Amino acid sequence: MADAEDRERLRVLQVIGRLNMGGPAHIAALLSGRRFDPSRYETLLVHGSLAPGEESLAELAEEEGATMRFLPELQQPVQPLRDAQALAKLVRLARAFKPHVVHTHTAKAGFLGRQAALAVRPRPAVVHTYHGHVLEGYFGSAKSRLYLEMERALARVSYCLIGVSQATVDDLVRLGVAPPAKFRVLPLGLDLDRLAGLPSGLRLEAREGLGVGAGDVLLVFVGRVVPIKRLDLLLEALAQARESDPRLRLAVVGDGEERPQLERRAAELGIAPDVLFLGYRRELRPVFAAADVAVLSSDNEGTPVSLIEAAAAGLPAVATDVGGVREVVSEETGILVPQGDATALARAIVEMAEDPQRRERCGTAARQHALDSYGAQRLLSEVDKLYRELMALRTRSFRV
Repeated sequence: MADAEDRERLRVLQVIGRLNMGGPAHIAALLSGRRFDPSRYETLLVHGSLAPGEESLAELAEEEGATMRFLPELQQPVQPLRDAQALAKLVRLARAFKPHVVHTHTAKAGFLGRQAALAVRPRPAVVHTYHGHVLEGYFGSAKSRLYLEMERALARVSYCLIGVSQATVDDLVRLGVAPPAKFRVLPLGLDLDRLAGLPSGLRLEAREGLGVGAGDVLLVFVGRVVPIKRLDLLLEALAQARESDPRLRLAVVGDGEERPQLERRAAELGIAPDVLFLGYRRELRPVFAAADVAVLSSDNEGTPVSLIEAAAAGLPAVATDVGGVREVVSEETGILVPQGDATALARAIVEMAEDPQRRERCGTAARQHALDSYGAQRLLSEVDKLYRELMALRTRSFRV
């Protein structure tokens, strides 16, 4: 007969900095919704404020059936007084909810959410997911060192640390955040079925809507328009690539702080008519249907949701070889190039553009890889198993 712990629904407090466009919001929404067996779990999703210019994905969490609480004080950048207010509210909320598990996502939520968990009795199992990290390449050396020491301290009060790719975990172990035994790799899980079955007539309609000609080769970038994504590099590469293949065009789906200067840069490079800044688009099927190649030029990535979704839609990829990108893009599904090398990126774009058979072959392999490796049900099953394992550990004495 099942014991009382098995019969009780597990209460899970999910905490994320903000529900903006990107992988963390997709995962938090999935783990907080009705697909995460409501007969066994009661989940509350706490999220903070968006940064200026960001588009909300809260609607996605609502569609998943998530119960949510908005905490406006939970926001970037670091402000001690406001962060203290956010922590106090998180503590009150956690004490009232009495979670068995506190699962945090993104840096600020991980910092405050894990501290709040320490104030709850009995102590919940604490899990943090690294969807990437900001410990290198984002800040100066002094601030990066401070954040690293904070992450090391918080790792000691965490039952488990999750990385969305092996590359992310390897990075964190190298930086000394925690030993390998503390980590688990859980690749992203996404709802890909709608992307994998695009209507046959959608491509022509979508290309006409974007003003893309029948002979054009359309590249597509999906993501935040922020410095770490290196869209300046992508524009440089496009300008070089068009010297060899003037059919090339680029659609940028997303928005952010860099858009005005990138629009100016495209004009300076003489490619403004060939770069479509489309802003945020919740419905990506028409864009992927219209496109021929997915591109990513980032300096840092965890696991790129945009490339997984593009792969599910049958698109090959050309991307920089950073973070967890290599786990999504292989020789069978696209081309990887060194970080920060516009010329190598341009060459790869031309190589893929001039070989339609390769694009089709890589796109077919990319779709299969995405569906096999990044489906929603796989992630739900793995997280369910993890939570149950953590509940067994929770019955023992946890040493900080």
